[in-house]
Amino acid sequence: MGWRDWLGLEQRSSIENPTVPVSSENFLALFGVQSGNLPHVTIDSALTVPAVSAAVTFLSSSMANLPLHAFRVKGEGSERIRGGIQRLLNEAPNPEWTSFGWRKYMWQQVFTGGRGVSWIERSGTSIVAIWPMDPVATAVKRIGGRKFYAFEGKAAAYPAADVIDVPYLLKRDQLGSYSPIANGAKAIALALAMGDYAGDFFAGGGVPPLALSGPLPQGPEAMKRAMGDIHRAIEAAKASRKPVFPMPPGHDLKQVGFDPAKGQMTEARRFQIEEIARVYNLPPVFLQDLTHGTYSNSEQQDLHLVKHLIAQWAKAFEEELNLKLFGPRATNRYVEHNLDGLMRGDFAARMAGLAQGIQNAILTPDEARALENRPPRPQGDQLYIQGATVPLGSNVAAADTASNGDTA
Repeated sequence: MGWRDWLGLEQRSSIENPTVPVSSENFLALFGVQSGNLPHVTIDSALTVPAVSAAVTFLSSSMANLPLHAFRVKGEGSERIRGGIQRLLNEAPNPEWTSFGWRKYMWQQVFTGGRGVSWIERSGTSIVAIWPMDPVATAVKRIGGRKFYAFEGKAAAYPAADVIDVPYLLKRDQLGSYSPIANGAKAIALALAMGDYAGDFFAGGGVPPLALSGPLPQGPEAMKRAMGDIHRAIEAAKASRKPVFPMPPGHDLKQVGFDPAKGQMTEARRFQIEEIARVYNLPPVFLQDLTHGTYSNSEQQDLHLVKHLIAQWAKAFEEELNLKLFGPRATNRYVEHNLDGLMRGDFAARMAGLAQGIQNAILTPDEARALENRPPRPQGDQLYIQGATVPLGSNVAAADTASNGDTA
């Protein structure tokens, strides 16, 4: 029995066996590294990766935190609907859930399993409640060309008109959906593997894998006893907190592979944060990665978040609600998020912006006060403008000139 048998490589020595193709996977298998060694990724295991947990928590909470209002078209403008559908959307969709809790649950399902679904309970034409559904227990199918949602424990399937459905990314059949965790499984598995390796390394006292060199005993049992003796010596040295332990004469221990510092594990784990951020199209600064962050580009990433991520998901949710709550032909009612909260900025910048809006007749004082959750005031519903801002050559300008005693 040769050294190949000790290492268990005889059956997969593809370099020496011309009948076995030499691929990257087979080559790595010579060294005991196989693709199957990566941890299996599930939603639960993926959420143990801090970057994934941060992305899901941040996105779902941010989307649920957006004010969601229902409006009715009236004359040349719109007015907010009071009670009824507004209460369901912005306060409590049913007796068991708050609006924030319902929407956060839905978005959690979107950003993990890839789909968020809710059933609309109706009484005649009135909407009574909105109930979140477990996507895992929901099957989407077509019956007679129409889409239906079969929920576990229910005898009849719900028609699509009664189900709010927000998929992460639809599959080609328009029924299934892709999961961000499944799409980024390789990056997440690598993050899990590095976390496991780092945990094992430091749990083992920071000792890297070692190889024993020198006169080796003959026979498999003698080799096992020698390895056991060396292992016990290392454990005894760690337990006694002494860095020195005895070695048999003529033998030596040599490090195999790299320790985490030499293997650039810190850099590799940081890169996995960037990879996971790409899966969610999320700027890395929102995953607490400020490696490349500066004051200016962090502000630009904040704009990217609102313009290219939050606004898009908000639009998808709004159109789904408008279609399912009011029907495809409804034109006098609609649902809309208020994104102003994400663009509030600091207090001084906010006050300066509101003041400019009032002084230039863009906002009434009451509209500006409403943005700060303050009550209206008398004469606050009128538009105002600075008195010095008048059309050039108007009578007002001429009268002002005359009052100053100037002549042409």
